[in-house]
Amino acid sequence: MRILLSWSSGKDSAWALHVLNQQYPGAIAALLTTINEQMDRVAMHGVRREVVEAQAHAAGLPLRTVGIPHPCSNAVYEERMRAAIAAAVAEGFTHAAFGDLFLQDIRRYREAQLAGSGLEPLFPLWEIPTPDLAREMIEGGLRARLACVDTRVLDASFAGRDFDLSLLDELPDNIDPCGENGEFHTCAYAGPMFSRPLALTVGRQECREPFVWADLRT
Repeated sequence: MRILLSWSSGKDSAWALHVLNQQYPGAIAALLTTINEQMDRVAMHGVRREVVEAQAHAAGLPLRTVGIPHPCSNAVYEERMRAAIAAAVAEGFTHAAFGDLFLQDIRRYREAQLAGSGLEPLFPLWEIPTPDLAREMIEGGLRARLACVDTRVLDASFAGRDFDLSLLDELPDNIDPCGENGEFHTCAYAGPMFSRPLALTVGRQECREPFVWADLRT
């Protein structure tokens, strides 16, 4: 069993790494991240490549990157992902894992894209109630900062803040505690999935409405 883990830089993929390490010790063989070629950052999360590389190093795993243009059509995205999947299968990978929590359409999409590819999908965090999961992550030692905030639903001041119990208490009632509906994205910097914490600093905020990013650096 060789697992390729989809890696967003955030808490969910980091916690999926931790859970999979417990369920299948030694089976995760690489992390896979999509990088915006224009910005040289993780797509959507806006996390710098250098931070993701530092995460992979702390996890003791090779990082595979898939460059995508900006903007990127769905056809181009799927073409590049198919190439990455085919390369992984050729190298003996057997499974692809994702940190998805409860969005059925996303799970169905991933399963459809992997059908017949040679990689079997894994969803180690699937349908764990997100209020419970958020606290389990924090109490289990995961540390992360909010890398991106959708200001249509959450105030920009949350960008750059630690994902901790006080933040959970301050989230409006309509916000999922794990941000699974896209309310916010995170960047993990410490936890049981890493051999050491990252020295993550928060720079200035960057705004491209309706999103605000915290410029995170190592």
